[in-house]
Amino acid sequence: MGDRVFLLWHVHHVAEDESGAVKHFEPDGEFSAHEEKGDDVKLLGVYSSRENASARIERAKELDGFCDEPECFHIDEYTLDEDEWTTGFVVV
Repeated sequence: MGDRVFLLWHVHHVAEDESGAVKHFEPDGEFSAHEEKGDDVKLLGVYSSRENASARIERAKELDGFCDEPECFHIDEYTLDEDEWTTGFVVV
């Protein structure tokens, strides 16, 4: 298995669901981010461990804007030098 990295994201949510409520999570509990509906997605950094990314979350929660949505951080884990998108795409 290759080296792992951890990308830390924050989303300022504005996208609404069908009822008009701002949507933070999908119905299945998955993290929600809909840039096409106005959500502001920010990459805070790339870290060598989940612990380092989590420590950054705690520091960011003290900052303007981030403190208003303290549950809206998300850590993605990736393997270095591994293809993530392995198929083509079609423009609609």
